[in-house]
Amino acid sequence: MPPKNESLNSFDWMVVKPSLEEELTLEQSIRSIEDCDNVDVLSQLCVAMARQQWHQGKLLKQAVGHIALLDAVLSGGEQKP
Repeated sequence: MPPKNESLNSFDWMVVKPSLEEELTLEQSIRSIEDCDNVDVLSQLCVAMARQQWHQGKLLKQAVGHIALLDAVLSGGEQKP
């Protein structure tokens, strides 16, 4: 259950708020990719990122479906197949 002062329909939890350390870590990773001149390394990185993006997309879809089901159960709604 959300805190008492938070609306049940609020989607604020979906807003990504990175910390300064997280932003700096991301920027460091981006700069190391931009500085890479090795085509083979960049190709392997792209393949790995494509696979990771696909996996995370599937996982996110499943998680959102599970959250929606739990939300329906908690709010007394009917489950649709």
